Amino acid sequence: MLSREKITINGIVQGVGFRPFVYNLARKYALAGYVRNNSAGVLIEIEGLPKSLNQFREGLRRESPPLAQIVSCEVEPLRPKGDRAFAIEASERGDSPVTLISPDICVCPDCLEELFDPTDRRYRYPFINCTNCGPRYTIVRSLPYDRLFTSMAEFDLCATCEQEYRDSGNRRFHAQPNACPDCGPQLSLKDNRGRQIETSDVVQTTVALLQEGEIVAVRGLGGFHLAVNAFDESAVQELRRRKGRRQKPFALMAPDMDTVRKFCRLSEEEQAVLQSPQRPIVILRALSNLKLAPSIAPGTNYLGFMLPYTPLHYVLLRDNFQALVMTSANFAEEPIAIGNDEAEDRLKDVADFFLLHDREILQRCDDSIVSCVGGAPRLFRRSRGYVPQPVFLKKPTEKRILACGAELKNSIALSRGDTVFLSQHIGDLDNPAAFTFYENSINHLQKILEIKPEAIAYDLHPEYLSTKWALEQQEIPKVGVQHHHAHLVSVLAENQVEERAIGIILDGTGYGSDGTIWGGEILIGDTCDFERFAWLSPVALPGGAAAIRAPWRMAVSFLKQAFGEQLHELNIPILKDRPATEVQLIEQIIEKNINSPLTSSCGRLFDAVAAILNIRGEINYEAQAAIELEMCIDVSEKSWYKDAVSQSEPGEALGLAPLIRAVVRDYEHGISPDKIAARFHRSLAELFLRSAVYARSKNQIELVALSGGVFQNKYFFNYLVRRLEEEKFRVVTHKLVPTNDGGIALGQIVIADQKLRKLKL
Repeated sequence: MLSREKITINGIVQGVGFRPFVYNLARKYALAGYVRNNSAGVLIEIEGLPKSLNQFREGLRRESPPLAQIVSCEVEPLRPKGDRAFAIEASERGDSPVTLISPDICVCPDCLEELFDPTDRRYRYPFINCTNCGPRYTIVRSLPYDRLFTSMAEFDLCATCEQEYRDSGNRRFHAQPNACPDCGPQLSLKDNRGRQIETSDVVQTTVALLQEGEIVAVRGLGGFHLAVNAFDESAVQELRRRKGRRQKPFALMAPDMDTVRKFCRLSEEEQAVLQSPQRPIVILRALSNLKLAPSIAPGTNYLGFMLPYTPLHYVLLRDNFQALVMTSANFAEEPIAIGNDEAEDRLKDVADFFLLHDREILQRCDDSIVSCVGGAPRLFRRSRGYVPQPVFLKKPTEKRILACGAELKNSIALSRGDTVFLSQHIGDLDNPAAFTFYENSINHLQKILEIKPEAIAYDLHPEYLSTKWALEQQEIPKVGVQHHHAHLVSVLAENQVEERAIGIILDGTGYGSDGTIWGGEILIGDTCDFERFAWLSPVALPGGAAAIRAPWRMAVSFLKQAFGEQLHELNIPILKDRPATEVQLIEQIIEKNINSPLTSSCGRLFDAVAAILNIRGEINYEAQAAIELEMCIDVSEKSWYKDAVSQSEPGEALGLAPLIRAVVRDYEHGISPDKIAARFHRSLAELFLRSAVYARSKNQIELVALSGGVFQNKYFFNYLVRRLEEEKFRVVTHKLVPTNDGGIALGQIVIADQKLRKLKL
């Protein structure tokens, strides 16, 4: 006797070859019916013998395509219709889509083999793809994921590609971006005056230009890269000059894993992330005596490498370069360029040539950045390859909420039920182009997901542009969320934890509920509320934002707190080598409280110690002083400043004067900065550990949650986690979203949901 079932599948099941998979699975078990995309994901009606239906359902999960992710699978019995065949039917659009969109995925091994096969009709075709790989999020206009709703709609399939698309046994069966040299996107090459370069081989001409030291803007998947030969020091320095990026490290792309091993020490986790379908930039420990251009990553022992992820990258690098600098195509901190005309206009004074193509990028998406810390990959920047894959909550939100994120490393988020969709990395909202990108991202995410927010969550900082934008929105409930509470709840939410935790939240800047600048906090809280249990003893931030750019100012502030008037007797370069009038000016603005707000920022403490040790007095990019302080560490050093830590009370204001005095004492006694750096890191971790132990005794809480940009410091993170675990704490950390401000939108949504529930809004 025949049975019939309706199966509704939600998840990442569009654009990943799921319908062809279902078609072949149904034929394997001699079943009839149909499969189609709809707003819920994939709808299947299937008919046949009960045993075959059971085997089919088991196969759906066990044998699904590698890029598919089934979130839910609902089965409903139906009356048999007597169907005799199985078909893929045209997609249908519903009122409110709930399916998930696949991120952009690197070229798969099968396509790569064809790409370099001289007998294949797609030999060296830079837009080769199939159902298992290629562009997704950056080319989608709307759901369902069909060619008509992508930027491939303007390219009509040729007869051969159409045959592949219709052939159920072909790897390109219903591959929406399918194309070939006869019918698909094409490359072109221009100089920075807009003149077309006539050549029979655009790629080889581009290779020659790069080998000659030219700077080439390369249009990729989510935007343009600026590319130069990584062994050409003069080209790298010229790129720095034109791009306005004095010292911040550049990302590198190598053709394969064997080449990366020539430059970096790799763990198994790092190798796996490098080769993952997401293809992020991975922060790797550099080997010594490299022949790469020295100015690629000055002042750091790490290099950011990624492997090729588009066919164009492969044909550029293979047999031509061991490494290319591939940095975002922008000036300073502006958003990356995505359109041909936009790039030629914005980058005409940066790039010498433009390698263009005519497949439109509908949403700009920077490269993601991953660092393997504590034996696990952790996202420092969540963008291409990961977006718009959601984070799943333990409990659905009652309303659809838009979270506006922070000011730096901004990303936004939208909630729908138990799913939170974070946008790609937007960046720092301190210039008009970035803020325009911010507003466009809000509109795009709402449009593509068809989510109309019913409430808005925003940061309490009154000067954040994201906060100002939120408060300007009319006729919608708005919920302010304290910055560090959002950090705490972000890490709890991604770990699906709702219990109260001791949150060690360490970053550079966050608006505190008392109106001061926080950043070195121990909170006791959960998704509903929090209390500030302990914090780094506040010091003045002399000159406000100017002190962030000039760590020597923070050094004077901490030294004045620790030594008072005796600071003039100290024998340290930051005081001796700088004009006395400059130091006196900083003292005066602190004493008179002229633009010198108080801060408990842990980030500023790292800056101050870097300046005291004469490592970095002024910075050229965010966190440069802290990064170089970490790079200085002597990892063989095992001691720490026990007396200094014991002098600080474990609750409320954690006094830092004893720790600063210990650092200065060692420096004046000739102890090397690398040993002092190690002792400082370990001592600070012990200070927070001591406070966490005290918090546990007062609150009977065993769970510790770590969040904030300071935890991008590998040495500090590993040491503190190890010590917490030795003290029998349960520790939760970030893996799915960044520990920096790129992840706080997740926390904003969960906190806003709790507040709205209480207010019954």
